[in-house]
Amino acid sequence: MDKILEAVVMSSYPNNVKQGLVRRVIEAAKQPMDSEQCWSMLELSTKLYLTGDTKYKREIGKEVLEVYGHYHPEEFEEFFNVRFLLSLLQEGYGPLGKRSHYVLDYIQLGLQFVLESPSANSIFSLLRIEVLRKVCERPSPKQCAKISKLLMQHPQCIPTGKHQLLFCQQLIRCIGQFQCVSEGEEEIMEFLEQVNKVSGLLQRIWRTQTSAILPSLKELFTIISSTEEQETPSNALASVVQFVPLELMDGVIRNLTNDDSITDVQMMMAIGRMIDWVSWPLGKNIDKWIIALLKGLAAVKKFSILIEVTLSKIEKVFSKLLYPIVREGALSVLQYMLLSFQHSHEAFHLLLPHIPRLVASLKKEDSNSATSSLEQLAELIHCMFFRFSGFPDLYEPVLEAVKALPIPNEDRIKHLLGQNAWTSQKNELACFYPRLASKSETGKIGLINLGNTCYMNSIIQSLFMASDFRHSVLNLTEGNSQPLMTKLQWLFAFLEHSQRPAISPESFLSASWPPWFTPGAQQDCSEYLKYLLDRLHEEEKTGKRIYQKLKESSLTSQAVEHHYLNKTLIEKMFGGKMMTKIRCLKCLNVSSREEAFTDLSLAFPPSDRNVRGSTSVLPVEEIGPQFIEPPENAGQLMGSPWIQRNAPMASDPAAPSVSVETLGFQEQGEAANPIRGNDVGVDAAKDPLSAFGDQACAPKDSRSVPDLINYFLSPERLTAENKYHCEKCASLQDAEKVAELTEGPHYLILTLLRFSFDPRTMKRKKILDNVSIPVVLKLPILVAPEETEEVCRHGKDGAVPGSGFMTVVYDLCSVVVHSGISSESGHYYCYSRECTDTVPHGQPRDGVPKPASDKQLDFEIQWYLFNDTRVSFSSFESVSNVTSFFPKDTAYVLFYRQRPDRQSCLLHEALAEAGRLHGEPSLHKDLMEAISKDNILFLQEQEKEARNRAAYISALPKSPLWWRDLDRDKDDDSSSGGCSPAAGGGGSGSFHGLVF
Repeated sequence: MDKILEAVVMSSYPNNVKQGLVRRVIEAAKQPMDSEQCWSMLELSTKLYLTGDTKYKREIGKEVLEVYGHYHPEEFEEFFNVRFLLSLLQEGYGPLGKRSHYVLDYIQLGLQFVLESPSANSIFSLLRIEVLRKVCERPSPKQCAKISKLLMQHPQCIPTGKHQLLFCQQLIRCIGQFQCVSEGEEEIMEFLEQVNKVSGLLQRIWRTQTSAILPSLKELFTIISSTEEQETPSNALASVVQFVPLELMDGVIRNLTNDDSITDVQMMMAIGRMIDWVSWPLGKNIDKWIIALLKGLAAVKKFSILIEVTLSKIEKVFSKLLYPIVREGALSVLQYMLLSFQHSHEAFHLLLPHIPRLVASLKKEDSNSATSSLEQLAELIHCMFFRFSGFPDLYEPVLEAVKALPIPNEDRIKHLLGQNAWTSQKNELACFYPRLASKSETGKIGLINLGNTCYMNSIIQSLFMASDFRHSVLNLTEGNSQPLMTKLQWLFAFLEHSQRPAISPESFLSASWPPWFTPGAQQDCSEYLKYLLDRLHEEEKTGKRIYQKLKESSLTSQAVEHHYLNKTLIEKMFGGKMMTKIRCLKCLNVSSREEAFTDLSLAFPPSDRNVRGSTSVLPVEEIGPQFIEPPENAGQLMGSPWIQRNAPMASDPAAPSVSVETLGFQEQGEAANPIRGNDVGVDAAKDPLSAFGDQACAPKDSRSVPDLINYFLSPERLTAENKYHCEKCASLQDAEKVAELTEGPHYLILTLLRFSFDPRTMKRKKILDNVSIPVVLKLPILVAPEETEEVCRHGKDGAVPGSGFMTVVYDLCSVVVHSGISSESGHYYCYSRECTDTVPHGQPRDGVPKPASDKQLDFEIQWYLFNDTRVSFSSFESVSNVTSFFPKDTAYVLFYRQRPDRQSCLLHEALAEAGRLHGEPSLHKDLMEAISKDNILFLQEQEKEARNRAAYISALPKSPLWWRDLDRDKDDDSSSGGCSPAAGGGGSGSFHGLVF
């Protein structure tokens, strides 16, 4: 009968004809027959099943084997013996070089017919040994799946005792080497099914033998933590972890993170490879294990590992949000990585270029998964905005992308940040920040935040960028008796000459610390600035004079020389004078008092007061596009409304007023048309700040800096309880009080009083009104009668005999921004530029200026953004628009530099002369040596860091190029299907990129 069957199978008859003939043979096999005939049929069917070159032949072999197993059990048991199976497993079946791949399928088929036979136990014992041997030979995923299928169906064949533990470990080794060689979707799905069968076997073993779990996990960790040069372990290992009971997680993580035998490099390798598992589409709880290990490392303060792994992997994790099938787990890991990485903005900033594209992709997908992920991503982004404020230029595109998504409230943000931080002790992370390899491309140096010291950093950078002040400080002599000024000199010198990307101001902080400030708490930068300038001023008053070089200047008269030498450096640079006058409204008697100031604190007018339309003494006049040249006539002189020989009546149309003026941009394409002297503002008010469009101009209902100055200088009526005691009338009378500037400082500091006390909440609340900031400001300075006559005697055009006001022009040079809603919290950063004189130093001093190339209001001078350690290029457009984009980021302290005119030229020219004679300030020997030594030390630190980092980075597992996911989404808009970024299926290329 075996000959007949073989002839039928090998014949060229059609399959339907063959099937009929085979059916007859099989029916005949159900009848009793002799042992020899049974053996012949079993040998033939075994041959067909194991070596048949078509599926049809193997199916016939299988059918015949099953019939003989059912109807001839004794013969089948005798045929299917231990020796035969051992030969099959060890030597294979078929010609050499073409061994059958179906041996395990054959054994699984035959086992069902010998389970009750006396030889069953011998067969099981043999298989327990042989499957262990097979697994140790690292079979392919397909063969491993067959072993797993065999053992899942016949658990009696699973190795026992110590062999069982070894079997689990070797099976994990096999999974670690699994690779899918094809990129076709069908092949990938088959590969995933094979992996699931193998990991399912492990789950089966662990359920019945829980003692095998921990040794298996130890083997898994050994594989993923290996630093030897070898093929990267397969992401299929993620399928193993999903079956580990979560109740074991705490103990496993605790043992791992406290094991001293595991090196940092091994731990970094392991966690890096685990993070790659977010790509595995069928894993459950993978994100929980990754986050648990990250938290465990934070608990034992392994911050260097966390930093390196986060920075190297976060972009890849982020890219997986494109794929719905792994999105949930990837988003969980991303949330923890970002929310825990709070010591530096680096991790978040790595994602900034990719966020808009991902948001657009998720919006396009329009699924429940995408919508939920968008909301969570937006919450995460706003947490990062809150934690790392001060980067408006970088954040604008991201803010634009998420502007339509919900914004979490501040309590929610603080909760998330507080819940996920690696440590509550900020000083534990101090040595890890900043991680900067070289100076900013700007050439400027940052300042390290020493724990909520951004208020100081912003003030120091603003003072440093005040170039006249900086040069004066750096020119200090070595033997001066001003310890705080000396520390500032050292700090400025390092900011000027250090090779470090950022330096620590710790020494200066301890020396300049106001005694009532609370360590580690956020402080008011304006309060710090006032205290600092006052300390420096008082220190110099009791010490040596540091500005002796003015004596050598032949430009100064003895009287002026004496005047300047009696001033401290702070007075010369920041000191101004103001006259407060009170006029009795009954007798019109005026009492006055002059006082010095280093800054003007500008309050906000009441909301019901329209400053721009008021009839105050100083109405604002907006002046638009123009070029400015310093006035030839020592400033425009205008009559003061209070210093007229006859007080004007309220209805007198000729009553003059004084303007606080702002200067804007020249319209693009508009011809340069210099406006000189009294012509300023006549035709130029047509389109202020037109170069930046509407956003750069203040809306009608918003405030501007001139508005606040106008309000500050406006008359105040003293009535009712505030009546003034007039000495002339000898009684309380209604009166009017007004402040007038009598001496403009070289650097004008304006503080916008944004913080007011709220009696309801008993806290200082913040006024978030947007205030437009003019890049050029014209300020009225009261001129005494004798000064006016002096101007006239020298033949200045337009000078008016008698008293009046002189216009002084100021250029904006720094803006300190406060980000937040209260003075006790938030963050400070500053915009700065180095303002220089627009008039060439070689201009004749005979009162007739030679034609000079007009400079457009210094708009082309580069702006910089100083945010603690980070320094970047910026623009006045960013300064103007920051509050429009980020409502909590508001200008707080402004620095303006006075443009030189005939009254202020003495100081300007003395500074310029010193600069020409000495070039860059020459630092004394000790300071130069200290900087030189520190630069050498920094180079040595860099070399050491590079070596250490190279060891870490080389240890990190190599993963596919994550950005291909984002690029694919950008370029392949037509892709569709279940695993594509849009739907979760689809094209083989995208799916293969996801899993592998």
